[in-house]
Amino acid sequence: MNIPPHFQKFAQDAQKALDQLKQDFISIRSNRVAPVVLERIRVNAYGSQLPVNQLATVSVADGRTLEIRPWDPKVIEEIEKAIQKSDLGISPATDGSVIRLAFPALTEERRKEYVKVAKKYAEDGRVKVRNARREAQEEAIAAPFKDKKIAEDEKFRRQHELDALTAKFIKDVDGLLALKEKEIFEV
Repeated sequence: MNIPPHFQKFAQDAQKALDQLKQDFISIRSNRVAPVVLERIRVNAYGSQLPVNQLATVSVADGRTLEIRPWDPKVIEEIEKAIQKSDLGISPATDGSVIRLAFPALTEERRKEYVKVAKKYAEDGRVKVRNARREAQEEAIAAPFKDKKIAEDEKFRRQHELDALTAKFIKDVDGLLALKEKEIFEV
């Protein structure tokens, strides 16, 4: 979709809201475990806070087990501590060189809780898009019209453009939510 120059900031803000929503959805677990669930975990190693994927290879052993193979055996203990402190709710199992994270199967009740969380994140995304819309409406429509920089027909044309852009971004939010719900309920 071609974005008019007067709505570029709106499009950037709305895209940021979508990107944030995608990040929020990563933190919600589904039945399939992916290495991205560890992206938010920071490990205290070498004097700084580093993500797990900068200290180790993370792979999926089976549908519900992640294997973490640190490149330096000295950081195994620090990675374990970071995982235990995280909100994953998983206890790591170590055999000396490999850390295994076994995720239990999701119950129906837990899936419904995750869907509620996903819906909350989606609503937050919609609110961010609407807030960006309100700012764009003021900056690109109301203020120029008040200052007599645009005519009334241009005001209505811009309003129509902004409404169409807003609907597109809201539809994108709803699409992301539908995909996440489907992923959560997959067996």
